[in-house]
Amino acid sequence: MKILLATYWPIPHVGGVWTYMSQLKTKLESYGHEVDLLGYDEANINVTMLSKGQVIERDKIIPLINANLTPDNYPAMYANFLVKWTEFQRYVYELSAAYFGINDYDIIHTQDVLSTVGISRIKNRGIPLVATLHGSVAHEIRRQLLTIHKSDTSYMARAYYDDLERAGAVAADTTIVCNQWLRNVLTGEFNVPDQQLKVLHYGFDTENFLRRMKEKTSVERPKDKKVIIYTGRLVELKGLNYLLSALGELKKVRNDWECWIVGSGEKEAELQNQSFSLGLTDSVRFLGKRNDVPALLAHSDILVLPTLIENQPLSVIEAQIAGKAIIASDVGGVPEIIKHGVTGLLTPPKDIQMLSSQINLLLSDDRFRKKLGSNAKRWGMTHWSMDKGVKKLIDVYQHAIYRKKMG
Repeated sequence: MKILLATYWPIPHVGGVWTYMSQLKTKLESYGHEVDLLGYDEANINVTMLSKGQVIERDKIIPLINANLTPDNYPAMYANFLVKWTEFQRYVYELSAAYFGINDYDIIHTQDVLSTVGISRIKNRGIPLVATLHGSVAHEIRRQLLTIHKSDTSYMARAYYDDLERAGAVAADTTIVCNQWLRNVLTGEFNVPDQQLKVLHYGFDTENFLRRMKEKTSVERPKDKKVIIYTGRLVELKGLNYLLSALGELKKVRNDWECWIVGSGEKEAELQNQSFSLGLTDSVRFLGKRNDVPALLAHSDILVLPTLIENQPLSVIEAQIAGKAIIASDVGGVPEIIKHGVTGLLTPPKDIQMLSSQINLLLSDDRFRKKLGSNAKRWGMTHWSMDKGVKKLIDVYQHAIYRKKMG
């Protein structure tokens, strides 16, 4: 098959969507399929057919959009910056994809509601479209809007993204979600028909990850201290400010630990300032965006994910494969992949005292910490099988192609 994997988000990118797409491309190609990747570039400005090295510059598309999406024609769109930005980005994406040409693929597999809506509008009707939704965009936008002064335009933005969530979920021939939580969100809040959705767990390249854990890293593990690690984006929704506050409490009772914050994002400077104000400069290291996460996990003891909203976190999957004890917020789809007290610990989001207490417990009880890690690895090595996940996905592809051929 000739397959297009498409996303509205930047590629390559820190996070689970890019990891999923790149690993899926590799596995599909090992089965003899031809795979292309489409998305925004790393700067989130131009659209790229990454696998072919092709780029459509935003500046060449914007004049056409400006000429058609004027304030006179679409006054509501101009009333809210977030809506306007998204609409312009969406049209840049659509027009660029149309320019590249997407009608010679056997199947198109999108990775989010925005790319699904866009591709569905420009593709040939005879080409099957499968979507995998890696989370709820509308849910994330709602949380972001809570930090903004409430106004008519913020309510407009919420309504816009709610509509977009449903439109993206129903635009494909089949929409894949990875857990029951997201399925319930889409059917219960956005009225997506249950028959539209298929629960299918991701595959993960465990063999490559285990191999990369043995590679060298420039980051040295401290002597006589255990390592707490966070990997992911440094954004508000990840709740890192609560982790730092919990570490501030932890430092009052013990100092035999070090925390590595791995990743980059808009909250990095703010989090560094918080760390300084809490007196954690000598205990918390901000390592930035890195390509050696497997090796860093190999040298750590506890992964903490203090997230406020989550679908199926890549950081948890990686920690399970690495055999590490995990503490994660009891939100979204996380409880479906962590059994409390068996393969990890679940903690209420924003609960600083509970998070600090759980970290303290795992630092104190080596036997329990190692048991959680070994249980997590045993479960993860079976559950995240790449071969099983991709074979089930190919079945979805073939079924979608068959249905299109049958009319």
